[in-house]
Amino acid sequence: MELKTYTAESFDVAVIGGGHAGIEAALASARLGCKTVMFTISLDWVGNMPCNPSIGGTAKGHLVRELDALGGEMGKAADKNTLQSRMLNLGKGPAVHSLRAQIDRRNYSAYMKHAVELQKGLDVKQSEIISLERKEDGWHCITHLGADYCCKAVILATGTFLGGRVYIGEVNYESGPDGNFPAKRLSDSLKALGLPLRRFKTGTPARVDRNSIDFSALDVQQGDEEITPFSYSTKEKPTNTVVCHIAYTNDETKRVITENLNRSPLYSGTIQGVGPRYCPSIEDKIVRFADKKRHQLFIEPCGAETEEMYLQGMSSSLPEEVQIKFYRTIKGLENVKIMRNAYAIEYDCIDPLSLSATLEIKSQPGLYGAGQFNGSSGYEEAAAQGLVAGINAALKVQGKPPLILSRASSYIGTLIDDLVTKGCSDPYRMMTSRSEYRLLLRQDNADERLMPIGRSLGLIDDEVYADFLQRKEQKEKEIDRLNNTFIAPSEPLNKLLEACGTAPISTGIRLSDLVRRPQLGYDILEKFDIDRPNLPKSVREKVETEIKYEGYIKRQQAQVDEMLRLEKKAIPDDIDYDSVYGLRLEAVEKLKLVRPANIGQASRISGVSPADVSVLLIYLSK
Repeated sequence: MELKTYTAESFDVAVIGGGHAGIEAALASARLGCKTVMFTISLDWVGNMPCNPSIGGTAKGHLVRELDALGGEMGKAADKNTLQSRMLNLGKGPAVHSLRAQIDRRNYSAYMKHAVELQKGLDVKQSEIISLERKEDGWHCITHLGADYCCKAVILATGTFLGGRVYIGEVNYESGPDGNFPAKRLSDSLKALGLPLRRFKTGTPARVDRNSIDFSALDVQQGDEEITPFSYSTKEKPTNTVVCHIAYTNDETKRVITENLNRSPLYSGTIQGVGPRYCPSIEDKIVRFADKKRHQLFIEPCGAETEEMYLQGMSSSLPEEVQIKFYRTIKGLENVKIMRNAYAIEYDCIDPLSLSATLEIKSQPGLYGAGQFNGSSGYEEAAAQGLVAGINAALKVQGKPPLILSRASSYIGTLIDDLVTKGCSDPYRMMTSRSEYRLLLRQDNADERLMPIGRSLGLIDDEVYADFLQRKEQKEKEIDRLNNTFIAPSEPLNKLLEACGTAPISTGIRLSDLVRRPQLGYDILEKFDIDRPNLPKSVREKVETEIKYEGYIKRQQAQVDEMLRLEKKAIPDDIDYDSVYGLRLEAVEKLKLVRPANIGQASRISGVSPADVSVLLIYLSK
């Protein structure tokens, strides 16, 4: 029976999906003054964490910091609902220091639901969009009840709901994450529009009963004593209220899994979707790393008022009885009770090569993608794309120039450039190694890199921006003071230097030269620096990093300047690559597929060589 439709309210921007991408997209659009609507299949699951109950992590913490500097919400929500916070990679250089916080997942969801409900200019509707139609007056979003919403721009932030199918051993069924309804009919509508959809897969571990775990057999993982918040606007720092634990698989775990691999939909061929390379299931780890004696897992609380515990590192799609068996081979989990089974989920997403750097679908003006719909994985990657898509949809509706973040500006810019220029063959995950400018793109300077942009857009308020300007001035003054303050040799100072394993001094030396020594640091020299101002920890750390790594930073900045020079050499939209003499056939094929906006982007396309770039430069100069 054909669905009878009726004309509903009109909006500037519609966001389809209420997950991490959809929330940031909807808030950004509304905050920029556009009349916005966010559709979600269930209002009870806005901002849900269907996988790990945490925010941040290696490189992901950078994304959250950048989101906050641009005016996003994720960092604020994480700080309000932190159970435990840790700064990762402190044993390595500052470029890879990344914040990660264990989060109360239900309170986080409630916070985000309330944030979108309170946002002026944003309507939130529980409704499934089953069809998208492009007409002369705009995009028409048709709901399962027949309501027809006309919108000037639409953002697809469908997560793993789009064509979702769950797999647990031999059992599989249509479903979204956490037992929600999937969005099946929308997939058919998008295919009818000619969008290049494909199947990806992700998974999640079991949730187990806290009372069935023997914690005395597990290693304890404490949080940091001094917590760094995600958000620059957070005044009251989060506190650690829980501990996490670490356990390990063993030979028996390996045996149980290996003997049941034939029952895994991953290895039986039932699952067709491509899974995440950098977050494999436990059965995938056992196969791919067969010589590894054991695998680490983290046992983490899902919230302060629930007994559910999350087994990070142990996602699986094996049958329920096999899950019970292999989880119970682990020391401390011998009597564990599963509350929610691990499962794999397959879903539809778009080939991101069909997107522009604004996250607009090239063939469908006014239609944007964000998050897992674009082929990425992770809450933080989704939120980052949602913010950019929301900003650009609003700017397009308002007839303003788009926001395009370069690789040199941010991890967000790197993430988007990787997706739309290089594409992805499996769910994309952000890592610090993906950026060639990571010493410049530290999480501690996200405010300096991006807050002026957020301010110019109107997403950063006066108080937050004033605090930023004060921090920036404090840093610059302190670096200048250290560069111009000399300290005389003395017995106590030389004793300290020798104790730290560095050479004593016999003549006066600049404080900045001492800070620059690998064995020393800003805080170590405090008692010998009598004029030192009382600065916040974040400013002190920035001062030390910029002094210690000054030479490397200058070298990397020179690389950025060269890249930006190439980015300024625009390539006409209507260029006929077939007529460019000297381009290799592979380069022609890839250039026609991606349609790069400039020489810089062209140079990063897989299959386009430096010789092809030279040919293009000569062609454009003519």
